[in-house]
Amino acid sequence: MNRQIPLFTLEGVKDADISVHEFTTADQLGLSMLRFKKAACDDVVMVVHGLTTSSDMFIMPEHKNLVTYLHEQGFTDVWTLDYRMSNRHSYNLKRHRFTMDDIALFDFPAALRALRAQIGDRRVHVICHCLGSVSFMMSLFGGAVDGISSVIANSVALTPRVPAWSSVKLRIAPFLIDYVVNQPYVDPLWSEDRGLTVGKMLSKAVSMFHHECDVPACHMLSLMWGTGWPALYEHSNLLDVTHARGGDLYGGTSVNYFRHVHKMVQAGNRAVKYDPSDTRLSALPDDYLKNAAAIETPVLFMTGKNNRVFADSNIVCHKVLNELAPGRHQLQVFEGYGHQDPFMGKNNHIDIFPRLVEFLREKSHGYPKISDTAPKQRERALLATATGTTN
Repeated sequence: MNRQIPLFTLEGVKDADISVHEFTTADQLGLSMLRFKKAACDDVVMVVHGLTTSSDMFIMPEHKNLVTYLHEQGFTDVWTLDYRMSNRHSYNLKRHRFTMDDIALFDFPAALRALRAQIGDRRVHVICHCLGSVSFMMSLFGGAVDGISSVIANSVALTPRVPAWSSVKLRIAPFLIDYVVNQPYVDPLWSEDRGLTVGKMLSKAVSMFHHECDVPACHMLSLMWGTGWPALYEHSNLLDVTHARGGDLYGGTSVNYFRHVHKMVQAGNRAVKYDPSDTRLSALPDDYLKNAAAIETPVLFMTGKNNRVFADSNIVCHKVLNELAPGRHQLQVFEGYGHQDPFMGKNNHIDIFPRLVEFLREKSHGYPKISDTAPKQRERALLATATGTTN
C-alpha cells in the first residue's frame, strides 16, 4: 500500500504541546489520550471517535481539522480519547464480547479521572461521534460520569435508528462473520491482503456491487456501516486523499458491538443494556432513557441530513429529550452531509465547525464548576459495584 499520509501521524496539529496520557480501566484494559495544548484554558474539550476510527479523524493533516479549529477559536486545551473501540489499540482485532455498556462504565470514567488529574476542576466539554456518542451518552445518562459542562453528539445518541437494509445486516452479519466466514474481525483493508485470503475474496465480491468509486476500502465500509453507495459520507465532501486512505482511518473491528446496536433497534430504538443479568454492570440502568430528565448537561444533537448510517436518530433523540426537558438541548441538521463527513470533510471549517464552537462558547460562560466531592463519590460507588469491592 502506497500511503500519501503516514499512519497515525500527528502532523495535522501544528505548534501545540502534544503529550500521551495512558490510563487503565477497572476491567484492566490499557487505554490512552492525546493532549493537544497551546495554552491554559478554562474550558477543556475531550473529543471521542466512533467504532473503527480513532483520534486520527480529528487531526487529519490534509485539511483544517477539528483540533486545529478549536485551537484557533480559543479552546486551546483539547484531548482526543482512544478508548477500546479505537484502531490505535488492538482490542477490535479479536473475537471479543465487549459491549457499549463496558465502555460506558469502564472507559469514560477512567478517561475523565485521568484528564482531571491534569486539569483540576476546569469545565469539560465533550464532542462525540457514532458509537462513541452512543456509549458516552449512556455513561452520562446512566450516571457513570458527571460534571460535564456540555456535549455535542454527532449522528446518533440514545435512540439508534437505522435504514431497513442495515437492520437486516445487524441481524445476520455477526453470525455470518463469526461462524460462517469464520473471521475474528471485518477489515476495510482486506483488499490489501497478501495472497488469496477469505477476506480478500469477500472484499472483491463486495466491490462487484459498488460502482460509485474505485476504492475497495470505501466499498467495504459501506458493507460494514449503513445503507448506500457510499453509505458513510458524500464523496463530494472528501478530498481524494481522504477517500483513498479510508482503510487507515477506520480500521478493522470485531462484530459484537453490532449485536448491541441490533438489540437497541429491536428494543424500540432505545439505548438499553445488552445483558441485564451481567452483575458487573449492575450500576448501570437497563434503559438509559429512564432518568433522562434528571441529567442537566445540555446537548447539541447534530447530524447530516443525508445520514445513511443512523438516519434521523439524533432528530428523534432531540425530540424525546426536549419533551422531557423543554429547551435544555439543541438540534442542528447539516444540509449536504452524511454520517462521517461532518468531521472528515474538506470544508468542515466553513460548514460545520463554526456551529460547534458557537454552542461551546454558549456553554463556556457562567456554567458552575463541579464540586470536588460529589462526582468523585458517585464514581467510587459505581466502580465499587462494578468490581465487587468496598471501601
